[in-house]
Amino acid sequence: MKDWTKDQLIDEIEKDQVAVVYFYTPMCGTCQVAKRMLDVTKELFPTFQYGMLDVNYIRELAIQWEIESVPCLMIFRNGTIHEKLYAFHSVEHLFMLFQKYKNE
Repeated sequence: MKDWTKDQLIDEIEKDQVAVVYFYTPMCGTCQVAKRMLDVTKELFPTFQYGMLDVNYIRELAIQWEIESVPCLMIFRNGTIHEKLYAFHSVEHLFMLFQKYKNE
C-alpha cells in the first residue's frame, strides 16, 4: 500500500471508484498488525484504490472526518465516506467488508 499525500487523498476519494484509505501513526503497534491484514486482503480486491496516511500530517481532515483513533480504515466513493472502521478483527472480517463494495 502506498503512502498518499493529502492532495492524492483528495483526488482519489473524489473519483467514481472504491477508495480504501488506511490512517495510522508510525509508532502504533496495532497499526502495524492492521496494515498486515490489509496487505493480505487488498490482493483479493485489485480494482479498489488503496492508500495510507499518517494522521499526524492531516490534522484538519482527521478533525473534519472525526477520526477518533488509529488504526482507522475508511471506504470512500465520490467523496463520500461509506465506512469507518477502527476494529479490524481479522482478514476474514475485512474480506467480508470489502465484498460489499466489490460489485458496486
